[in-house]
Amino acid sequence: MIKTGGPRTVGVPSPEARLRFGTELQELGVGPRRRLLMVDDEPAFELSFYCGTCPLLFRRLESANEKLSLEDMQEQLGGPLDNPDDNGVIEAFGALLSEGEYLPLLLDVEPRLVLSGKEGDYFSGEQVTAWGIDQFWGLPQYPHTPYYRTFETVVDANAHLYEFVVPMVPPTWNERGRVEEYVALMERGTAPTAVAISTLDVCQSALGLAEDPAAHWGLTHFLLDGHHKLQAAATACRPVRLLSLLALGESLAGAEDVARLPALRAQTRSARATG
Repeated sequence: MIKTGGPRTVGVPSPEARLRFGTELQELGVGPRRRLLMVDDEPAFELSFYCGTCPLLFRRLESANEKLSLEDMQEQLGGPLDNPDDNGVIEAFGALLSEGEYLPLLLDVEPRLVLSGKEGDYFSGEQVTAWGIDQFWGLPQYPHTPYYRTFETVVDANAHLYEFVVPMVPPTWNERGRVEEYVALMERGTAPTAVAISTLDVCQSALGLAEDPAAHWGLTHFLLDGHHKLQAAATACRPVRLLSLLALGESLAGAEDVARLPALRAQTRSARATG
């Protein structure tokens, strides 16, 4: 399922926003500017570099230490949201964000929890196939967080879409009792709704030495609300609904790429065929 209501402007002036995108110089003022997701003016995640040829990245930083749930929205999100405009949810969460243009997407996702270096890890799997290991560290990229893989599909012969849901805090910080409550709810057939701010980053290696040089379209959802729900869905192997607010001005993708996203996200799930 995917629904979109078209782009819209939401948010508050940047100084008032709890969550915004920003840049920061590397230590000692050298190196390229880091692209960051900021929470309460502190760097929470480092994102893919602006060049578009570096590997896709979401790396949790030390300041990513709290969720952005809204208690007064919990009743509205207890079941499946059927319309992005229902019950003032977009406006409520938009008040956390810096003013900009966002594309609401209403998705059904089936999350699978992934640990770095373990089975299914994108960074030590598909990304190494495309970019190889980090030439300085001699290791794959390390996201510093467990995350969820939810979907992937072919874009064309030379590009593939990968979708991720990234929690603001690790699942080990969740309350076990609440997770079990959501597991029971899902097993009775209810799919509650989570909320995320998202980016679409289109990245392609420029080295010409990759085993698979295809472009990677990374649709990354950073959870605002729904940490217990995602863990429960992964535990019970059940779907959860996700309201994504795709930050158009902060994504490394052109308007024509974003326009293709709803159709791509509605395709059948398929892995990238290599070799």
